[in-house]
Amino acid sequence: MQGEDAGSIATKVSILVFCTQILDMSTIKEGDKAPKFKGIIETGDQISLAGYKGKKLVLYFYPKDMTPGCTNQACNLRDEYGELKKAGFEILGVSPDPAERHQRFIDKYSLPFHLVADTEKEIAKAYGVWGLKKFMGREYMGIMRTTFVIDNGIITKIISKVKTKAHADQLLE
Repeated sequence: MQGEDAGSIATKVSILVFCTQILDMSTIKEGDKAPKFKGIIETGDQISLAGYKGKKLVLYFYPKDMTPGCTNQACNLRDEYGELKKAGFEILGVSPDPAERHQRFIDKYSLPFHLVADTEKEIAKAYGVWGLKKFMGREYMGIMRTTFVIDNGIITKIISKVKTKAHADQLLE
């Protein structure tokens, strides 16, 4: 790196960090211990994975409140909430939206479960779902819609091809 300016070195370091994050994206698999997390829900209260000890947690990551796909997914989980609860599931959604926007989303669609405001993307990164996306020829960083079922701290199921209008069926299979 001798003879390179600071900007060139900084760019190379940024690329290295970015590539390392992408490589980390696929490290979590079924049977792994779930990464611990803490987060703020729509009410401003803090929750953590430890709060779901002894329960089957559906931890679903989605890109943005009030968008068509995310609304379809949340409403499908809402509509099948009774069946999911009967099967022993607790539901927790995670997106980078702030808590206030989550509260509006919950109020507008009468969602019966909490949503975590992962504004710094710490939880998404820990679960490997923050990464490079492509849409209409454009590349950008964002949440890759993914759901994890966690039972007693162990990831028992990962759904990476989420059917937004039939997500509850995927969980109940």
